[in-house]
Amino acid sequence: MAFEDLLNDPVIQKYLHELVGPTGMPVAAAPPDGEVTDEELAEELGLELNDVRRALFILYENDLATYRRVRDEDSGWLTYLWTFHYDNIPENLQEEMYRLLDALEEREEYERTHEFYLCEVCSMRFEFGEAMDFGFECPECGSPLDAMDNDRLRDAMDRRIDELRDELNVDVTG
Repeated sequence: MAFEDLLNDPVIQKYLHELVGPTGMPVAAAPPDGEVTDEELAEELGLELNDVRRALFILYENDLATYRRVRDEDSGWLTYLWTFHYDNIPENLQEEMYRLLDALEEREEYERTHEFYLCEVCSMRFEFGEAMDFGFECPECGSPLDAMDNDRLRDAMDRRIDELRDELNVDVTG
């Protein structure tokens, strides 16, 4: 996928936004060709230097940017020259989807294997053991705790798990 196509994809825009946040998005959304310093980016984009550095470091942590250091012979100051590598985005997104799938499968099993009780007044949820410890009364308001049916939540999780497995081409024969 070409560099420009990546940046026009709404999924990738959302991914970058989740990584760097709204203040770092101008840095992530308009990467220059070749090497650039953080100071040049800050000036070009009209951003605070700390916001640019934060975004660059997050991109670096996610293998979407690299840097090389150059020491000024006269002053001894280090200059960081940044290069963007967005060709890693599809792989990163796939890893995120696998993490999400694992987390959803784990949470669905937790929801399936536990019994829950709900305080209708406070909207607080308790596992059976906690509810029993409280005498099936809400510790906040004293209202009775009612058995909670979490079938709709589990069904929604199951649908999302199936969608992710389908998208990732994961076979569930184990």
